Amino acid sequence: MAEQTSISRPEQPEPCITIIGMAGSGKSTLGHALAQRLNFAFVDTDHLMESAYGVPLQTIADALSREEFLDLEGRVVGSLRMGRAVISTGGSVVYRDAAMQHLRTLGPIVTLDAPLSVIEERISVKPDRGLVIAKGQTIADLYNERCALYNKYADIHCDTTQPLARCIAFLVQELEKYAITA
Repeated sequence: MAEQTSISRPEQPEPCITIIGMAGSGKSTLGHALAQRLNFAFVDTDHLMESAYGVPLQTIADALSREEFLDLEGRVVGSLRMGRAVISTGGSVVYRDAAMQHLRTLGPIVTLDAPLSVIEERISVKPDRGLVIAKGQTIADLYNERCALYNKYADIHCDTTQPLARCIAFLVQELEKYAITA
């Protein structure tokens, strides 16, 4: 008979790293690569919402009012209890301060920066991504509205117009300030 090992959740789990930014800023791509480099789990909150409802994120967004969607996203993010994870959020998470304050308790928040022209180009490549945008609002309007919020919550800024390897190297160096090492 094999020995059983006792495992319990640590009272103070190791920190997480939360990644925020516009759709098309590289949250999923960079988040996966960073998690792999740090040997952390990778969690995409958009995928958690899709899993909970069994439909694509855009279907959820289309079925709810903007405020209902933002409230749902805030509840999902507020329910996260984990450590040693890179958390990629939906770009709209910054509209709910309680969700952002919860993420801050889990560890540092990284904002991915890219100019509007790059964001527009990347969004056009994958137009079916879930995007919470008000009727009549343009991508430029959304970008300008959210930039102030991303800046408000950011502990670290990363320019994602650089090559992925350079972004990862920069973040690994910056995360050392938060006692997160590769």
